[in-house]
Amino acid sequence: MTDQELKDLVASLAASQQKTDKQLKELGKQIGGLGEKFGSFTEGLALPSMTKILREKFKMEVISPSVRVSKNCIDAEIDVLAYSNSSINEAYVVGVKSHLREEAITHTIP
Repeated sequence: MTDQELKDLVASLAASQQKTDKQLKELGKQIGGLGEKFGSFTEGLALPSMTKILREKFKMEVISPSVRVSKNCIDAEIDVLAYSNSSINEAYVVGVKSHLREEAITHTIP
């Protein structure tokens, strides 16, 4: 193999590697998007039951799904926020998980 053939082969391999890297990056985005959709699907399935329980059992006046909070440069997403400022004066934060894991619990409870 000549020097030129070797250089051409290296250039071809580098171009092929860049194409593969781009495809892997795109695949990662698609998989991440699928995970988000599954999470939203799970939250949507749970919301009617949660709404009923929060209203009937806990007497919550306001029930809001998908609340985004930002304070002191910390961002958080709450699946459901429910509160009542009447004589009850309570608030509930609900996190929906498709698979419960211990780290999800410890992350939720400071």
